Amino acid sequence: MVGKRTADVTHALVRDFRRRTGSRVMRLMTSDEYPVYEEAIRDAYGHVVVPPRTGRPGRPRKAYTAAAPGVTYATVHKEKENNRVVRVRTRVVFGTVAAVALAVAASAVGRVVNTSFVERHNGTDRNRCSRKARKTYAFSKDWDLHRAATRFSYLSYNFCWPVRTLRVRGEHGRWQKRTPAMAAGLTDHVWSVSEWVTYPARHVQRK
Repeated sequence: MVGKRTADVTHALVRDFRRRTGSRVMRLMTSDEYPVYEEAIRDAYGHVVVPPRTGRPGRPRKAYTAAAPGVTYATVHKEKENNRVVRVRTRVVFGTVAAVALAVAASAVGRVVNTSFVERHNGTDRNRCSRKARKTYAFSKDWDLHRAATRFSYLSYNFCWPVRTLRVRGEHGRWQKRTPAMAAGLTDHVWSVSEWVTYPARHVQRK
């Protein structure tokens, strides 16, 4: 989602994530301590609970949205001194400590609750799109151009840029270069930029 970090954009981000992952409940979701994520995840992956009648006088309790069973979400809190991270703490928001531990143990890429992967991707995105670099005169002045530059950066990264850590050994023991799109099974070759920008596309109107 391209936009400022607001509640509306965060809710749209989580809803879009759920749509793109087929509404599957993730084994573990992590983020920083931006408080809107808790509400957005509850709304996207939750269900309405209607409290039973107690038979006592007074107004009945209102219905509310609760996180669905199986939703596991933890946050990362970083404590800094002199602009350096000195301690990292985690907090389980949805699910149990045991569920978080099982998810981390089953992970093939991490051993602790962290936000390293999205932070690494954000760093790569800022490196590839100077509009997002910190303390620069190359900042965006127009939202439409900012969105266009973002899409160009993301799509060219996924389809046109072989990532060293994604390479695999092919026939005869030679390394085979792979892009993120190849690793995800979306394509079988490294695209050139000219192939990508001239590929026929059709706009699909979302309902």
